[in-house]
Amino acid sequence: MGGARRHARRDRSLIPTVLIRPARVDEVWRLPAIERSAAALFRGSSQAAVADGGVSPAEFHRPLAAQGLVWLAEEGPQAIGFASCELFVDALHIWELAVRREAQGLGAGGALVMAAIEDARRRGARAVTLTTFREIPWNAPFYARRGFVEVPEWAFNGRLAWIRTREVRAGLEVSARCAMRLDLAAAP
Repeated sequence: MGGARRHARRDRSLIPTVLIRPARVDEVWRLPAIERSAAALFRGSSQAAVADGGVSPAEFHRPLAAQGLVWLAEEGPQAIGFASCELFVDALHIWELAVRREAQGLGAGGALVMAAIEDARRRGARAVTLTTFREIPWNAPFYARRGFVEVPEWAFNGRLAWIRTREVRAGLEVSARCAMRLDLAAAP
């Protein structure tokens, strides 16, 4: 597990540096509120129901944090974002990446993705995967700018098919979602 990293935001004179570090197990209680704040951005989008939908409970993140697979973004003393991941045989999977609404668009999300990618490499993973909304600008297009490519449904392995089934059961509009993969052998 790596240590903390500082990531400068776009305008260093106006916005402090964001610290990215592994979350401790005793901090996972902070994550649902961050996810709820991040979901507010969905209001007014084609997926507005997400804004008022459920978020992952702290208990979901606890075993992942115990393995060093949850990354926390902090600005000063405030937690502003997180990436919650799980290591599988074929890839590191990002289950959730969320940044508080008031801190979005300032670099914390990209820094969290980079922390997950670096961690996947350290752990010997061949790829990083995730599922997300295809057309929402801060979803699939955000990841595509970082080198992730869409995995066609016909190419899903058993794990991605299992995740799709979970999304159906959760009531997500899966026709609007996609799986994405970053092949670490090809990534810079």
